Amino acid sequence: MDDVAAADHRFPGSATGWARLSVSHCQYDVFTVPGASRMGIYVRGDDLLHVGGPNQFTGFCGIHTGWIEARVRVLPGPPASVDVGWDVISEATLWSPSGRLSVVGLMGGTAEALTDVAVPRGLIRVRVHARDRLHETVRTADDPPERHELHIWAVSEEMPWRTVLAVPGGRDWEQKPAKAAEWGMLSLVPRPSGRPAILPPLPLDPYEDDSGLPRVTVVRHLPAPVEVSEGALPAGDLEVRLARVDEETLTWSWATADEPIFPHPLDALPDDEPSVVRLTSGPDGFTLRHEGVLGRHAFALGVIWEHLLDTVGSYPWMETLRGQAAEATARAEDARRRKAERDAEEWGGVPPSARVRGLIGQARSLARVDRPLLDRIDALPAARQREAARWAARRAMRVAGLERLGWVAEALAAAEADRPLPRPFTEQNGAAAFHRLLSDPEVPHTTITLHLPARASGTRHVTDALQQAAAFPALIALANDDPLVAAIDAVYNAAIAHGDDRDRFLTEAHAALG
Repeated sequence: MDDVAAADHRFPGSATGWARLSVSHCQYDVFTVPGASRMGIYVRGDDLLHVGGPNQFTGFCGIHTGWIEARVRVLPGPPASVDVGWDVISEATLWSPSGRLSVVGLMGGTAEALTDVAVPRGLIRVRVHARDRLHETVRTADDPPERHELHIWAVSEEMPWRTVLAVPGGRDWEQKPAKAAEWGMLSLVPRPSGRPAILPPLPLDPYEDDSGLPRVTVVRHLPAPVEVSEGALPAGDLEVRLARVDEETLTWSWATADEPIFPHPLDALPDDEPSVVRLTSGPDGFTLRHEGVLGRHAFALGVIWEHLLDTVGSYPWMETLRGQAAEATARAEDARRRKAERDAEEWGGVPPSARVRGLIGQARSLARVDRPLLDRIDALPAARQREAARWAARRAMRVAGLERLGWVAEALAAAEADRPLPRPFTEQNGAAAFHRLLSDPEVPHTTITLHLPARASGTRHVTDALQQAAAFPALIALANDDPLVAAIDAVYNAAIAHGDDRDRFLTEAHAALG
């Protein structure tokens, strides 16, 4: 067994050399996708390996903490016989989208020869051989090193793990098919990550790139026939629809559930294409073949079928999904309540129309100053909104002493005659006109107390400002093509420009708007 050349003669293919691997807690990991989610150990497996998902299984050693020797052999096809000279042998199927496999100690022990070993892309069968698995408390200097050898070959069918050679009197591990099925279904219908939509999507992990790989078949054998009924398998917001084609054939297709359970239901299906389930019986028992499935789904579908064929009508994943849905509903309700509180504070009550909420300008500020006035402006027809904007702009220019300036009077007259404002008022948000305001020696300079709107949680802000600068935006607002925006901005800025007389202006505005 130690002679690589002899092994290659029996099974032509590639092989790594023996490498020392540091292991901990009697475990090492075999995986094809680093960091992939897994269902954990102690669910499905035996004394040598426990499957953890489509891309990983855990191997068990005799030594608790220390060194073992391991190597990997890639075969051109399934071995013709079982190798002799080993104490235990077990095997499992992995999905290898990138064609790389690594063997790593539980606490991160690595060996270069066992990292990113080239293996076939797609489904692979991994047969693990081990010998001399002795705990360090009984191991002596005369004992040979513990060795583990992995044989790997390509397959097109996902088969369950199995024990090829067991130690007499070895531990009989409790199998948990319901827990495995729960993990399998949850892995197929995961909730969205919560990553903000504004962020660019994460790049595809090259280890998970399965482009160009064919669909595969999930196969399960049972000693006696079982019934697979047509109908729907619940999966939270989704469901699987099994439709009868003939006595031995059904179709499996994903669909959205008629009654989703999450506040923000899933709408993306795990697989848009239907697949075929064939049920046959023979002298060796009953065989289920689920054909045409995505390779990355094969493991999950396999453990789901193992449970469904053993326990008809049991869906262990639904309890978890209902719990997740209840938590999501509670979070959504809390978020709705908090948003309602923020909106009430921001808008001075119930949020206004969707159109007003979407405006960029002084809508929120006016709402906190006089919410009924904002609603009244919103309810006006467009022509009346334009009239309100002109009225407010003239009142602002008058109170600030700007109405008598020729260039300001010309702009007011143009707006009131439905003519465009001069270019200094329309370009770059009126920057040129505002600059002229600040540099024109004819412009009066009076100081007022600004009563700025405040949120419900704080006090109203009061500060002193140049009245003309506070009033002028009401005139610039007339350049806005949207009469609603023009009216809101002009009325708000006119109110602010009135300083201590703001409330009197607001009363007059209500009267003017009828």
